[in-house]
This record gives sequence, C-alpha cells and structure tokens, in this order.
Amino acid sequence: MKTLKLAAIGAALLFSGAMVQAGPTFDAVKQKGFVQCGVTIGVPGFSNTDSKGVLTGMDVDMCKAIAAAMFNDANAFKLTPLQIAQRFIALQSGEIDVLTSNTTQTLARDTTLGLVGVGINFYDSQGVMVKKELGIKGVKELNGATICVNPGTTSELNLASWFRTNNISFKSVVIEKIDESVRAFVAGRCDALTSDRSLLAGVRTTLENPDAYVILPDTLSKEPLGPMVRQGDNAWLNVARWTLFAMIEAEEYGITSKNVQEMLKSSDSNVQLILGTTPGMGKNLGLSNEWAFSVVSQVGNYGETFERNFGADSPLKLQRGLNATWRNGGLMYGWPIR
Repeated sequence: MKTLKLAAIGAALLFSGAMVQAGPTFDAVKQKGFVQCGVTIGVPGFSNTDSKGVLTGMDVDMCKAIAAAMFNDANAFKLTPLQIAQRFIALQSGEIDVLTSNTTQTLARDTTLGLVGVGINFYDSQGVMVKKELGIKGVKELNGATICVNPGTTSELNLASWFRTNNISFKSVVIEKIDESVRAFVAGRCDALTSDRSLLAGVRTTLENPDAYVILPDTLSKEPLGPMVRQGDNAWLNVARWTLFAMIEAEEYGITSKNVQEMLKSSDSNVQLILGTTPGMGKNLGLSNEWAFSVVSQVGNYGETFERNFGADSPLKLQRGLNATWRNGGLMYGWPIR
C-alpha cells in the first residue's frame, strides 16, 4: 500500500509539472491579441527604417517570430522604438512585453534589473572605428584621443576598462542617441567611435563615403546579444526562448520558409517534433502544435533572417563567423525541441 501511495504521489507530481501555468505577461499578451516589442532606434541590421519608413531588421524579425509562435500570425505585433537609455525602463514598467533590441546579456543585467536574458541571437564584440586618413592601425595608437560612445551601454564601461588596463588615456564624448554620436564622429567632434562591431559595420554603410572609414582589428570585449523579458514569468520566457531555439534548430535540420510545407512529410523524428506533426511540444508551451511551423513559414529560420539583415542579401555583407551554426564552425546551437 505504501508503495502504491508513493507511486500515486509521484504520478501526480509528474502530471502537475507538465501542466502549463501561464503567467501575467503570457495572459496579457493572449488577451490583447498582439506582442509589444521594444527595439532600439537606428541600428542597421537590427532595427532600422527602410526607404518606405518601415522598421526592419533582426530585432523586428524576432518580434514577428514570437508573434507567429503565440498567435500563428507574424503580423500580430507592435513595435515601440526606444532610445538606448529607455529600453530597460520600458520593459520593467510593462510598456513592452519583450525587449528584442540588440542587448548584451550580462550577469549584472540578469540579477539587478528584474529582467532576464532569453538567449543569444547574435554573437558580437566591441570595436572602434576611425577615419582612414588618420593612418591608425590599432586602438593602442589612440592615446589621448576623444572617443564618442553611447551612455548606459556596455560599450561605455568596456571602453574605460580597456584603456585603463592598457594604461592609455582618452576622453569620452558621451552622446545618448546613436545617430547623433555618428554625426559628431563624422564632423570631427571625436577622433573615434566605439560600439558593437556589427553596429559600426552598419553605420559605415550609411555614410557618404564608407571607404573613408576603417574599423580597427582590436576586440575590446565579448558582446553576446539577445532579447530580454521580465523575471518571474516563466511561461512567457519559455515562449520567447523556444521561439529563438526553433529558428536555430530549423536551420540545423534544413527547414526553411521555402521548404517547410514539404518538410511536414519528413520521417526525421526531430523535424516532426519541431513542426508539430508529432504533437506535444506546443501544448507544453501553452501554444498550438503548429507554433514552430508558423515561425519558420512566416519569418524564416535563423540563417534566413541573418542573411537578409546582415549577410549577402543585405547592405552590410557580413560573414556568419561566430553566428554560423555549431556544425559550420559557429556558436549557434539551439536547445533540442524534444
């Protein structure tokens, strides 16, 4: 009898653990019928206004993907453009549901802001851009230079730390808006501009004479970028996190927006779980079985969103590098959907 009772208790605990407990953000998003995402203004490749005045980029695609997972509709989203200094406050206050902005994931941000990182969708590093006419080959040659940097960023802290470690002096010119710091740099108010290398590469494509500027080879820091949500709502964290992993896993298994319909016939058990032909994964998230199918069919896999925003199909023409899948020498490694 004692053994039977223990078995019954164990079964009850197992069943209760499998039940989806929706949290306040999950419920609120469901009720209003759309996802509200915060994106940083004017960051080429991540969130930048196109010729039609529409915000596009990887951060926008991430928002669309979460909407597709949640509602099977990638258009069920709204964007809140934010300055860098506003982004954490907007998420903390509930103004937005998820910060899809290119935000560095750090221990301090995970433990002091009441927020938590979802995962990494872009592995970056901090760099420095200068005018080619200066003839500078490395950051150590910038002793005594003035450097433009945005406040409230890891770039500001890393800059001071790197120069202090290398016993080099500099003067920072702190400017809140990205576009204003770029204009100050071009106008000669500062000798150099520092930020994530991807941002510098994007900014350079927008300048009148891109070849007049060079991004120095030095790497000042690691910058793993990704979305953030509020702590304490695991159901919503799971939706955002597994949406990202679904995009990464889809690329690994060769599932694209162009072939996803045909891949529904796949005999690969992993593909079947991802696309929902073997049901169960959606229910565990509080979503439909088609959640990942909707993400890939309407937004694309990770590789597709990278290529159109940063790669060969974009003005930036960046190599995949660390953002290639682990099978191709990169760091992109989605957690298994099983």
